[in-house]
Amino acid sequence: MIARKENTVITVECYPGVDIERLTEDFLPLFPVKVIQSDSCLHERESINQLIVNDLTDDRVFGKITNRTIEECFDQMKIQNVRKQIENIQGIVIVIGTGASFITKGDVLIYADISRWEIQLRYRAGMSNWLCHNPKAPILEKYKCGFFIEWRMADKLKKQLLPCTDYMMDCNIKEKPILVAGKQFREGMKRFSNEPFRTVPYFDPGVWGGQWMKNHFSLPADRSNFAWSFDGVPEENGIRMCFGDITAEFPAQNLVLLHPKDLMGSRVYARFGTEFPIRFDLLDTVEGGNLSLQVHPLTEYIQEHFNMKYTQDESYYILDAQKDSHVYLGVKENADQEQFADDLKQAEKGEKEFPAEKYVNCIPVKKHDHILIPAGTIHCSGKNTMVLEISATPYIFTFKLWDWGRVGLDGLPRPVHIDHGLRNIQWDRDTKWIENNLIHREKTLMKDERNQIEKTGLHELEFIETRRYTINYSLQCVTDDSVHVLNLVEGEEIEVASPTNQFSPLRVHYAETFFIPASAEEYILRPAGKSLGKTVMVVDAFIK
Repeated sequence: MIARKENTVITVECYPGVDIERLTEDFLPLFPVKVIQSDSCLHERESINQLIVNDLTDDRVFGKITNRTIEECFDQMKIQNVRKQIENIQGIVIVIGTGASFITKGDVLIYADISRWEIQLRYRAGMSNWLCHNPKAPILEKYKCGFFIEWRMADKLKKQLLPCTDYMMDCNIKEKPILVAGKQFREGMKRFSNEPFRTVPYFDPGVWGGQWMKNHFSLPADRSNFAWSFDGVPEENGIRMCFGDITAEFPAQNLVLLHPKDLMGSRVYARFGTEFPIRFDLLDTVEGGNLSLQVHPLTEYIQEHFNMKYTQDESYYILDAQKDSHVYLGVKENADQEQFADDLKQAEKGEKEFPAEKYVNCIPVKKHDHILIPAGTIHCSGKNTMVLEISATPYIFTFKLWDWGRVGLDGLPRPVHIDHGLRNIQWDRDTKWIENNLIHREKTLMKDERNQIEKTGLHELEFIETRRYTINYSLQCVTDDSVHVLNLVEGEEIEVASPTNQFSPLRVHYAETFFIPASAEEYILRPAGKSLGKTVMVVDAFIK
């Protein structure tokens, strides 16, 4: 509980997306003499617009990763006036909102937090961005402002505040914020940074979505489809923490900000800072449709145009497949570049269907194939394919070239970025190059009567490496100063244990993603539950 006393200032710093009006009501039982919302100290809207306009851009999808800070959004004269007001007030004062801690740290500092997935759901329900009054704007516009501007600003401030907050508040459920002591929160985060853990997954429909996840994960049957599952993305997913009988959920990104070296390893942290570099997600097109034909930017391009440090190298691990499963990958031999571009532009205008198979290789795939996709390679997953996508984390930077004439679930034409895409397609990655570099590149590293270890990727152009473990009894692994992200791709259940009892065992089920922090150093994988006595398979990704 927060102790009540005279002349007490309670500062509630809020991540953009927290419902300030609703949260303010929860502090009224403290009988504050005055409640000050931080937004009252912002610059005028026109000044804010000028501050962010160059990073926000007029593109529907892409902005530039901002270097601005939350502090720049505030008028120092307004802040000084509010501080003088506070000095003359006897009793409890609540200062609340995004940037509240710039007005005053107060006598008690609370950080009100929320996961990015919940923010996105609130956008869809009509919530505006923090810096833009845009309740009716398309979700892509709101997401762009969050991803490129607001969340970047907020994470810079959060990084400073997490080590010193008196309390943390889980605001993912508006009607039920959960307050926990900052010390306990940090102790919990420290524990996560040293032992295996899972994040809270979420599932979302899409125009090409399928039925596989609905059937395998017992998802709501009344939903038309599920296209994505984000199950291994610290920027997007939350982690649940238990404090006695209380369970709270906080963004997994907090762990990256608080303990980057323990989590990711010293050499990975030296390279990526507090940007978590590996992403696992699921793409379901079973009984659905093709993904959009797309390409990801080259490193130089993403740095120059979007202020992002590294690009979206990726791969498709085929978790499940049907007889007609396939992926589109690389250009065909001697493809006519000018005609390719003309056909794309005509298709964008609705004048014709783009003849994808005229220009792009259509590769049949089967279960447990691993397709490597370095940035600059044109690609997409075809229908009736269940993909575990293993990639670097700048996941928004997809240049769609052709979307098979579809509109989005919002009824708007799905945006394509042909000009960006054409500047990044690597035309020398043709049929022969694809066959020699990106498909069927598995290599056995160790095999005995109990286990097998294979290298399945990624390509030498990509900074992630993957191993596939086929385990009949148990397998001991080392982290080698890198975080490891893994998924159980065959078998019902495994246990992740410490050979030195450094951490408690973690149970993981089929198709679930889990993390091994670098500081764990050693871990054991073994079949468990219904998989006891059976063979299981695990895919493991880490930084080379």
